[in-house]
Order: sequence, then C-alpha cells, then structure tokens
Amino acid sequence: MRVLLVSPGGPGRLGGVEYVVYSLARALAGVGHRVVVLAGEPGVGGLRVLDLGGVEVHLWPVWSPGGAYHIPRRLGELRRYVARLAAEADVVHVHSVHAVFSVEAGVAAGEAGAPVVLSPHYHGGGHTPLREALWTVWRRRVAGLAGAVGAVVAASRPEAERWEEDFGVGAVVVPHGVGDDVFLYRWRGASSDYAVYAGRLERYKRVDKAYEVAAALGLRLLVVGDGPHLRALRRRLRGALFLPPQPRERYLDLLSGARYAINMSAREVYSIFVAEALAMGVPALLSREVAEIYMPGASGEVNEVTRAEVRPWSQVVPEVLAVYRGIEKP
Repeated sequence: MRVLLVSPGGPGRLGGVEYVVYSLARALAGVGHRVVVLAGEPGVGGLRVLDLGGVEVHLWPVWSPGGAYHIPRRLGELRRYVARLAAEADVVHVHSVHAVFSVEAGVAAGEAGAPVVLSPHYHGGGHTPLREALWTVWRRRVAGLAGAVGAVVAASRPEAERWEEDFGVGAVVVPHGVGDDVFLYRWRGASSDYAVYAGRLERYKRVDKAYEVAAALGLRLLVVGDGPHLRALRRRLRGALFLPPQPRERYLDLLSGARYAINMSAREVYSIFVAEALAMGVPALLSREVAEIYMPGASGEVNEVTRAEVRPWSQVVPEVLAVYRGIEKP
C-alpha cells in the first residue's frame, strides 16, 4: 500500500504527534508499505526531501510562532503539491487538527479526490486564552475537514468522545503503540528517591502540580523535556532536576529507575511517556484527565495506575491498515 502521512512537524521536532507519525511510518515501512511523510518545518526556506531509514520525508516551510499553529508558507503551492503526492497514494493519513498545516493539507488531499483518514489528536480547544479564542473561528475549518474524511481514528476513548461531541463524527479508537525497545526494560525503582515527568513543557501540562505530588511523597522530580514553559518552571521549581531530551537509551534507563512516572496534565490524548512507563511496570500517578485513558472511570485528583494494555507498534499497525483498507482507492 502507498501511504501519505501528514505531520505538523519534521522528525527533528520534539512533540507527541511527531513521535506517533514517525513511529507509525517506520512500522508501516518495516512491513513492506511505501510511506511518504509530508511535514511542516520552520527551519527551511523551501521544500526539502530527505530519507529517514526508508521513509521519504518532504519538509514544507511553515511559520510556527511559539512552537504552535504551524502555518504553511505559500499555501497555494502547498495545495498543488499535496494534490500531486495524494495522486500517488492509496490513502492519506492526516495528523493533528491543532496544526494549520495538517488541516490545509488534508482539505487539499480531499479536494483532489484522495481517501483521507484523520487522526485529530484533539484536546478540545486551545491551550492558552489566545489559542482558545482562535479556536472559535478555526473550529469551522476543522468541521469542514471532519465531514469530508473517510475515517477518523482517535487514540483513546476520551478523545473519541470529545471529538464526537464537538463535531458529530464518529471515531474508531486505536491506541498508540510504543517502541519495541521499551519492553527490554523492567521497573527497578521501588526504592528510588525520584519521580519523573517527560514530555513537552507547556503550561497545561501542569508540571508544577507533578512537582507538588512528588514532594508530598518525599521524592525529587526529574523533568526530561523542553518547551515554552521551561524557563518559568526552572524559576519556580527550585528542587526539581531539569534535563533536556535525552538519548533514547538514557531516557528509558531513567524512566525504569523512577519510583513513579507522574503526569498531571489538564489535557491529554494519549501519553506516550506514561504508556512506556506502564509497559515497563513503572507505577504512574496521573491526573483524572490522563488516568481515564488507561483506567476508565478514574475520578480522583491523583490516581495511581499500575497496569494497562500497552502494545508495540508492530501490533498496532494491523488495526491502522484495516482502517486504511476500508477507504483506500479501488
């Protein structure tokens, strides 16, 4: 099958959506499918094409103020380019309705007659007052795309329910996978003196709350990540240890050695970091919004989750392919 994946950002961008797109791309390519990724990239002046281990990545210039929005430059040219790529694909899979680039590419693919699958990565609106205000207008554009796609894939039941309530379009639930390397690690932090949060540092992630939870247990919080809220967190959380994104093996080693993984985010579609922790056997302390992804019915302010069904990407791919085959070109 020939698959075109649309991503808000390139492979060098540290974000959950990008992690999902490139993990899925590699997994699809690994079982013989031809995969092309079209991605927004603020660091290029024009189109760039590169090879990512057998996956062809096309980088299109975008404007991403504050690491958000991902507004495509030369929109008319982008639409024509998407139509050309879509004509060579059996299915187009668009990721993230929070990115202008992805939505516009999805609309262009649909107008070109391509079968389109949409993974909204939908949080329910914007993450700041400005972004929330912009969503009142942007929602109409997203609704147009939602009504035109062949299938919608949500990463969790809570995301599917939010999506269906706001847009009136049903969604198939296919939880994200984790890397095979995660299953090589087992929890060894029963006597550890630290807890860990890993991911993008945005205000809505409530890392300060994670710090309070860790401190109440006599644990130091290790924060692994980067993002626009980093400077403010460094000033406020003097007792936390901040590390930039780590090499993969180092990150997994730190995670397996933690007493707890903590994610107190106010909005989440599916936390890869938490899934990786649970796959190792690391217990997780989670906000209600995060816990209900893995433990339906969670209602506490802080919920301890010790197990959940977490699968490698190789087991997720057949479900994604089943969605593709339901709408692919005849």
